[in-house]
Amino acid sequence: MLWGTFSWAALGPVIMVEQTMKAVNYLYIIADQLHLYMAFVFPTGNRSFQQDNAPCHKARIVLEWFEEHTDEFHLMSWPPNSPYINPMEHIWYVMERQLRAQTPPCPNISTLRDRCLDIWLNLSTVMYQKLVASMPRRVAVVLNIKGGATRY
Repeated sequence: MLWGTFSWAALGPVIMVEQTMKAVNYLYIIADQLHLYMAFVFPTGNRSFQQDNAPCHKARIVLEWFEEHTDEFHLMSWPPNSPYINPMEHIWYVMERQLRAQTPPCPNISTLRDRCLDIWLNLSTVMYQKLVASMPRRVAVVLNIKGGATRY
């Protein structure tokens, strides 16, 4: 499993998660990785962070962490059943497609990690900037359907 983040300005870290993502693992990632990335990309503040409604994202300890850091982060509300609005899903799709196109297939987990990291580091700047720029349109769609389910 991978965890990654990005903004219009820059790709953030991508983290290999070797087990099921639990709230504690996620908390360590946001505290250690996200915190530093956001401070670097948004040094003057105005930091908004988007995450979906995965159980580890909605865990009490995670939400409490964001509450403790409200002066540093604005945690965006997330409508249920709306993967369309999540630009990260597009990045995961692009990465999966590139990974599947590579031959030979990954012989082991180490090679898989290396290939995932290589793909991540070579993602197009234009692609993730377009994804960020598309957010007002994506949000408008969700507002138009009053928070109902969306599709890709």
